[in-house]
Amino acid sequence: MDASELQNRITTLKNELASLPQGSITKKNIKGHTYFYYRYKENNQRKEKFIAHQELETLKTKIDLRKELEKELKNLTVKSITHLQEESFITNILKDEDLISFANPVKSYKKRECFFKVHDYIYGDFNDKVLILYGLRRTGKTTIIRQIISEMTHKDLSSSAFLQVTSKNTLADVNHDLKILKRQGIKYVFLDEVTLMDDFIEGSALFSDIFASCGMKIVLSGTDSLGFMFTEDEQLYDRCILIHTTFIPYREFENVLGIHDIDAYIRYGGTMSMSGLNYNEHSPFSDKKNADEYVDTAIARNIQHSLRCYQYGDHFRNLRDLYEKNELTNAVNRVVEDINHRFTLDVLTRNFKSHDLGISANNLRKDKNHPNDILDRVNVPLVTQNIKKLLEILNKEEQQVHINNTHALEIKEYLDLLDLTCDIDILFLPDVSKKSSRTLISQPGLRYAQAKALIYSLLLDERFSSLSFLERKSVEERILSEIRGRMLEDLVLLETKLANPKHQVFILQFPVGEFDMVCFDPNAGTCKIFEIKHSDKIVPMQFRHLIDKNKCQATEHRFGSILGKFVLYRGETKQVDNIQYLNVEEYLRCLGESSKQTA
Repeated sequence: MDASELQNRITTLKNELASLPQGSITKKNIKGHTYFYYRYKENNQRKEKFIAHQELETLKTKIDLRKELEKELKNLTVKSITHLQEESFITNILKDEDLISFANPVKSYKKRECFFKVHDYIYGDFNDKVLILYGLRRTGKTTIIRQIISEMTHKDLSSSAFLQVTSKNTLADVNHDLKILKRQGIKYVFLDEVTLMDDFIEGSALFSDIFASCGMKIVLSGTDSLGFMFTEDEQLYDRCILIHTTFIPYREFENVLGIHDIDAYIRYGGTMSMSGLNYNEHSPFSDKKNADEYVDTAIARNIQHSLRCYQYGDHFRNLRDLYEKNELTNAVNRVVEDINHRFTLDVLTRNFKSHDLGISANNLRKDKNHPNDILDRVNVPLVTQNIKKLLEILNKEEQQVHINNTHALEIKEYLDLLDLTCDIDILFLPDVSKKSSRTLISQPGLRYAQAKALIYSLLLDERFSSLSFLERKSVEERILSEIRGRMLEDLVLLETKLANPKHQVFILQFPVGEFDMVCFDPNAGTCKIFEIKHSDKIVPMQFRHLIDKNKCQATEHRFGSILGKFVLYRGETKQVDNIQYLNVEEYLRCLGESSKQTA
């Protein structure tokens, strides 16, 4: 008997009992004669009523029936209470009107590209599979779920439920609630932050083997990206569909937030956050303090939580000692900041050594409004030394465990799995045996916030402090422009590589000069060569390497015919001789769209 049948029977019994007499029948012997009386209570007073012989049997039958029905009602009431307890949800569940209220506020938001993959899973033929929507904080996971729900028909909405999991919940709690939802005919279930459960990784096969196999569509989401990777590897295997939200390319930043500005992406890109525009209200990369908090809570603790919750702890490897001494989160922070600091060091020292900063110095010297020659007087060794000092994030005497290269490499592996970092090859000609790499961070706002803070700390130098406000401002902007220029190179390299998985994308260095990017098609034996400039002006010096006959001949000998020579910059797209100047925003916008793809 299900819950509705149980309640119907209880109601029927109560109605029947209301029509039956209460009380009991007693008998008395008076002068050798037996008389029967009906004893009952009225207004809390006991009363008796004589029963005629011809009424006795009928009354007795009704009273006996009442006793049987009262016994049945008592048993059913106990069952009902037990059933209600079993049918009570443990986790926080939204259904029906609550689900509509939860979803509607984001109905007008523009959609990330992965929304349509989730949509295809919900309404497609994916039997026995669960969908995992995962990524770092503030990359749109819950918003995508709300958007899916907001577009459901009334019929599908009535068959849907959203479960908000907390760290207090266990897999047993969720299993209990999913069984109830299954009995209620719920077909679409969205579980948010499932990796908060300590036992999620080791028991996650439950979702595919028990519930998805019975026809439920299960969407699991959460910020613990690494935990999901372990889950897919150890438990779900081919029974899950993985959709990662961490990397947000420029075209999505532009489409979703409505911001058509590559510099805004450099400053704030990496999350679905821009003040006042859809999604989250404020960017976590507005300053170094917020950026550091994001690294700590969204990245470092993500890794630590996953390794701690993993069933056997094998993934700790050489990091176990750091974890046991409560220094793993700090170590992850240090590696992320070290990557960023070395990026800044490389930008500045590369510019100093190659004299590219001389261009900045020349521009400052010739500035019509506020000329100054401070960059002519820069103490290069001192500045470089100051940057190197800043690479020590914590004093060594404060460390219980010294972080060596093995620790750093293993943390870097996990950062790669989180899609936070990616390495781009640097190849060399004519020495083809030589090879190195550059580590890119997929959230440009994070890199920019930390690099900017490092620059500002350098500009507290006594010599800089003696300058006027306008002079200091000019120098700051000039150096930050160098940072943005290098970051533009990085994000173009990263997005080109991700959009062209069958091609090799790399930096090509020569004894003097380099191609900022080469996109090589090994199957066709062709390549395209690029210079990437943050400028919006066309200057012949920008493409001097692209028209260098020796460089081009060496490149074609190694990588096949050069199909095109491009300068990516912030100005208008146009042809200059045989060099194609492409607006970098247009280029990035077209990446991933095969019909418009340039590289």
